[in-house]
This record gives sequence, structure tokens and C-alpha cells, in this order.
Amino acid sequence: MWSHAESIVTTATPAQIWALFSDVPGWKNWNAGIAHIEIHGPFVAGTTFTMQPPGEDAFTSTLLTVAPNEGFTDETVIDDTRVVVNHQIKLLGEGKTQVTYSTEITGPNAAEFGPMVTGDFPQVLAALKRLAELRS
Repeated sequence: MWSHAESIVTTATPAQIWALFSDVPGWKNWNAGIAHIEIHGPFVAGTTFTMQPPGEDAFTSTLLTVAPNEGFTDETVIDDTRVVVNHQIKLLGEGKTQVTYSTEITGPNAAEFGPMVTGDFPQVLAALKRLAELRS
């Protein structure tokens, strides 16, 4: 198993972060690792979405859990490798919110997929923070 977590603290509220999380087509506005994305239904557990990184093949992910203003978890299975990413929103108090991406990867290609999946998390979280704070 391969795991990794990355966090950022923002002055945006959980609701402001959630508004960006739940707008799947808008993910391209703060995630440069997305060339194309399409959700196949409402933003609820069980719904799938297809995402294509720049210059790469598209893949389909499934929303496992969705909790408004708290976060969501998605799962991507490629061959025998399973990638689960939890996107958590936590109110810290004093006008601060923490956003954490935690990833667990299992399967034969876990060590190879890990850095590819999580390598841009600092930049993605920083861009999410900037956009959320602009909207506050």
C-alpha cells in the first residue's frame, strides 16, 4: 500500500470550499492537471466522473462518499490498482479552514501511481485556496 496526505489552511469557509468541490466541471479552474472532466449525474455517492489529464488517457472515478461542507472520497481503479482520495474540509475556528487530500493506493502499481497521483497536490491545494479566498 502507498499513502500520502497533503493539507492547506485557508480563510475560506467550509461552504466556500464545498462550492468549489461540488462544481465538478469547474475543477479545471483550480486544478491544472485536468484537461477535460465530465460528471455523469449529481454530486452524490455512487456517481461516476470521467477525467482526462493533459496529454494522457481519460479514466473514470466513482464518488464513494459525499458529505456537504465536510468533504468527499473518490475511487479510481486502473487494472488491478485502486486509488482512493479523500478530500476533507475541517473547520479549525478563528476564521480558518483546513483542506486535506489523503490518498491510499493498493495493488501492483501502487508505488508507481503514488507520485503521479499526488505530485501536484501542493499546487492544486494552493490554487483551490486562492480561488476560494477570492470568492469570500
